[in-house]
Amino acid sequence: MALLKRSSQDRDPEGRMPLMEHLRELRNRLLIATIAVVVGIIIGWIFFDPVWSFIKEPFCATPQAHQLRSGECTLTYGGIFQSFFLTLKVSALVGVVVSSPVWLYQIWAFVTPALYRNEKRYSIAFLAIAIPLFLIGALLAYYIMDTSLAILLGFAPSDTVAVIQIDEYVSYVLIMLVIFGVSFELPLLLVFLNVVGVLSHATVKKHRRTVVFLMFVFGAVITPGGDPITMMALAMPMIILYFAAELFMFLRERRTPAGEDFSHLSDDEASPLQEDSGPER
Repeated sequence: MALLKRSSQDRDPEGRMPLMEHLRELRNRLLIATIAVVVGIIIGWIFFDPVWSFIKEPFCATPQAHQLRSGECTLTYGGIFQSFFLTLKVSALVGVVVSSPVWLYQIWAFVTPALYRNEKRYSIAFLAIAIPLFLIGALLAYYIMDTSLAILLGFAPSDTVAVIQIDEYVSYVLIMLVIFGVSFELPLLLVFLNVVGVLSHATVKKHRRTVVFLMFVFGAVITPGGDPITMMALAMPMIILYFAAELFMFLRERRTPAGEDFSHLSDDEASPLQEDSGPER
C-alpha cells in the first residue's frame, strides 16, 4: 500500500505527505465525525420512547417477561442512576447508527489518498455495500433474539422467577447487534483484499474447509448465550456470504488476463503497455 498521496505541493522531495498536514486532516475529520455522532445522540434522546419499545420487543415476546406482572412486559433496574445511563446508552446507539454515513465517509475520505485509482473505484462500491450488510446482520440478530432469549431463560427451574435488569438486557442487545453486523462484513473484507491484490482465490480455496469450521466455532464462542439457534443463525449466513465472496474472486481473476494486472503500479508510473506503445501524440 502506498503512502498517502496528495498534490505535489503538499509532499516533500521524497513524495511523502508532511506529518503535521496528515495529523491536521485527521483532527478535522475526527471533529466532523464527532459532531455528527453528537447530533445523532441528541436525536436518539428525543426519540427514546419509540426506540426503547423497539429494543425491548424481543424480551417481551418471551414468557419470562410477564412473570413479575401478569400481562405486562417488565424489566427491572437496581440503581438510582441506572435509568439515566440506560437512556444515554440507547441514545448513543441511535447516534452511531444515524451518523454512520457521515463518519464512514470521513474514514473513507481519509484513507482514499493512500489507494490507487482502481482501488478508489472499488472502495466506493464497498462502502455502499458495507452499510446494508451491517444493517442486514443487525436485523437478523434482532429477529432471532426472542428465540435465543427463550432458550437461554428456559433452562431455569419452573419454580423460579426471572428478574432481568435493564442494563444487562440492553448490553445483550447491543452485543448481538454489533456481532452480527460486523460478522456480515468479513466476506466483504475478503473481496476487498482480493481486489487490491493482497489475497488470491487460490489461497481462499485452499483454506475453505478450515474457514467454514472456524465460522461455526466463531458463532459458538462470540455469541453471548452460545445457544445452537444463535450460533447457526450467525454461522450459516457468514458461510453463504463467504462462498459468494469466493465466487466473485474466481470470476474476477478469470476475467483478468495473466500479466495485465497493473494495480501494483502508482498513479504516476507507466504500465509496460504504455512504455511499449511509444510516445504519446
